[in-house]
Amino acid sequence: MSRTIVVGVDGSPESLAAAEWAAGEARRTDARLHVVHAWLWHPYVYGLPAGVAVPPPSEDPQRAWAERLPRDTAARLAADHPGLSATAERIAEQPVTALPAAAEGAELLVLGSRGLGGVAGFLTGSVAQAVVARSRTPIVLVRADARPADDTTGGEVVLGLDLEHPDAAVIGFAFRAAAHRVTDLHVLHGWSLPPYYGYSGAFDTGLNADLLTEAQRRLTEVLTPWREKFPAVEVRQEAVIGGAGPHLVEASRNAALVVVGRRNRQSAVGGHVGPVTQAVLHHSTAPVAVIPHD
Repeated sequence: MSRTIVVGVDGSPESLAAAEWAAGEARRTDARLHVVHAWLWHPYVYGLPAGVAVPPPSEDPQRAWAERLPRDTAARLAADHPGLSATAERIAEQPVTALPAAAEGAELLVLGSRGLGGVAGFLTGSVAQAVVARSRTPIVLVRADARPADDTTGGEVVLGLDLEHPDAAVIGFAFRAAAHRVTDLHVLHGWSLPPYYGYSGAFDTGLNADLLTEAQRRLTEVLTPWREKFPAVEVRQEAVIGGAGPHLVEASRNAALVVVGRRNRQSAVGGHVGPVTQAVLHHSTAPVAVIPHD
């Protein structure tokens, strides 16, 4: 079965940048690209002054544009990226349900992101979070100013690693991304004093040093099998005090890709996106890969 990358487009600059990034990633990993536009069409109903309804015109410009958009995008990407296999589809559903469904079984779902507090077009606000929170496929969010995925001048891959739940899907994705890009992997873990140490523990330099040493030891323990599996990937591991979010955002400035995880948990109001992932999604200057895991 061929590998597939799905990209959602809505005509915005962010989604077109996402399509370019997805095309580069598909070429890099020898995958097929599937361009999707999700839009639920509501035909206009025209009425006479007396209130008698008449059928809508046979050609609705908005519907015609929605049909052309994925086809034209796929055709342009195939022309710009020789050897790329690109298909297109317009789905008559709301994006929050259509996009995760379209990406089932795919390698990636790629979407456009404005960053700094929102996602453009059909992914504004709560819709963006709902798509990220419900997808069982890894999602990459790409800003309009992002470098193409096949740009060989890009930086390192950055992985935010939760040592309490070090999932193989998240770690493996980051190592494969670094290997495909022939670049370094920077692994960041944020740690804080356990709550039972109380406020005074923050001033115990010996305790802080011991906990830092333990965090570094655990990082080495978790990463050693992956270093052996990917010997060509140069790994730099770092345990930092405090939440990992701000450190990952800072590291994103020189990164080709930031990788974070999202646990498959359902809350009373839907899927859950943790605070570290939320911070990175809103403020990262590099594309962000969100990897769902149990």
